[in-house]
Amino acid sequence: MADSWATPRGEPGRRTGGPGQRAGGPGERTDGPGQRAGGPAGPGTDLHLDLPRGGGTGVRDALIRALRDAVRGGWLAPGTRLPSSRSLAADLGIARNTVADAYGELVAEGWLTARQGSGTRVARRVVPPEPAPPRTPPPAAVAATRPTYDLRAGQPDVSAFPRSAWLSAARRALTAAPNEAFGYGDPAGRPELRRVLADYLARARGVRAAPERIVVCAGFVQGLALLSRVRAKAGHREVGVESYGLDVHWNVMRGAGLRTVPLPVDQQGARTAELDRSAGLRTVLLTPAHQFPTGVSLHPDRRAAVVDWASRVGGLILEDDYDGEFRYDRHPVGALQGLDPEHVVYLGTASKSLAPALRLAWMVVPDHLLNDVLAVKGTGEWQSGALDQLTLAEFIDSGAYDRHVRGMRMRYRRRRDQLVAALAERAPRVRVTGIAAGLHAVLQLPPGTERSVVRGAAWQSLALEGLSRYRYRYRDQRQPDEPGPDPDGQPDGQPDGQPDALVFAYGAPPDHAFTGALEALCRVLP
Repeated sequence: MADSWATPRGEPGRRTGGPGQRAGGPGERTDGPGQRAGGPAGPGTDLHLDLPRGGGTGVRDALIRALRDAVRGGWLAPGTRLPSSRSLAADLGIARNTVADAYGELVAEGWLTARQGSGTRVARRVVPPEPAPPRTPPPAAVAATRPTYDLRAGQPDVSAFPRSAWLSAARRALTAAPNEAFGYGDPAGRPELRRVLADYLARARGVRAAPERIVVCAGFVQGLALLSRVRAKAGHREVGVESYGLDVHWNVMRGAGLRTVPLPVDQQGARTAELDRSAGLRTVLLTPAHQFPTGVSLHPDRRAAVVDWASRVGGLILEDDYDGEFRYDRHPVGALQGLDPEHVVYLGTASKSLAPALRLAWMVVPDHLLNDVLAVKGTGEWQSGALDQLTLAEFIDSGAYDRHVRGMRMRYRRRRDQLVAALAERAPRVRVTGIAAGLHAVLQLPPGTERSVVRGAAWQSLALEGLSRYRYRYRDQRQPDEPGPDPDGQPDGQPDGQPDALVFAYGAPPDHAFTGALEALCRVLP
């Protein structure tokens, strides 16, 4: 018979007695550390289990964990016979029922098997190895890889989020919220938010919308994904996009089954006349008020032309008004949607005016498309949090949103003016464009210098992106089974004559870091 070897926690596990010698004489029980409690041992194997003293469920759970770890770690091989519950209980100095309960639990879990006449054995099963702990780099290494100044476009100064005013609005909204606001809700969003948005958008952006036509989304990308699915389901498989923009948007539309068709962008915005060159094109995504990232506005003639195109062919314009509130040197350019509400979907977001973390955006949808959009939105987890919607509704209705936007507009304008002045003094060869609105500027560089400047910025711990990062690449559109050169004939998929430039997000850093970021930028410019 094999002896069981078990120790209470905190005591050394050692086998007592010389070769062939039992711990203790016949009928004698020894209770010293690491010694086997006397009495006949049942058939089984040597065990070393680390258990706490005392009894109760704590000992039972500890015994279960110890046996499970022994099996998982390979110390108890499959098929190994364990001591009887009586023997192991005697060795450990605990109640037999405690051991029996632990065995029963592990049998139920599949770690052990118990058969009449065969005793309790380790189950013959493949036990996956314990997963290795995640390799977390030390904090110093993480800090070393994080840029000191992140000036990539797409994020506002989140340090300026109006925490106190938002908290006050949240308290008022929560106090006044009806009980049904805590249910699953309407796929279109909370009626309180849609009502105030209809008033605000008409006043600030010239959007023509009734609350019933507004659909609240969890960010612009979700709204774009919804519209892409609706268009694909309707059989419209192509969508026009500006030749400069965000590849994440293009990929969302491609993921819904749409083929993207690039429209060239020049100093008057997207060349909307190109829409007629593709016979099957019925949808186009535009940033007419402030083209991203070049910063130009769509020329009035082209605005009229694209609306005429949509009306003539039964098309749909997706208007991305991502930073419509921030205008500095000119009167605000009204939303394109105001010209033809039945052929334009207006998309706005709180990500630039407040913070991306809110995940709140909105669409103003034509009547003929509304049911299709809501049908798709109602099929899954597409809803935004009702409490954040109620808070934003209160925030806008109280006037706090307008006050915040006015304050941020002044802050961003000061930074823009600092940028222009610094470049005029320190880098006169660099021309600044796209600065009449928005949160970023385009810095026109001497030919052939974009890549070297971006690399030099990285050495200065400055995260910058070149204009080429946002340029449409024709090879991204080609299917794997379509060999041959890119349509423009260039080996890298880029047309000739494209400018070297940087996209500098002066809106991203907090106020205290902007001077340092500007100084670092001037050091790397030619």
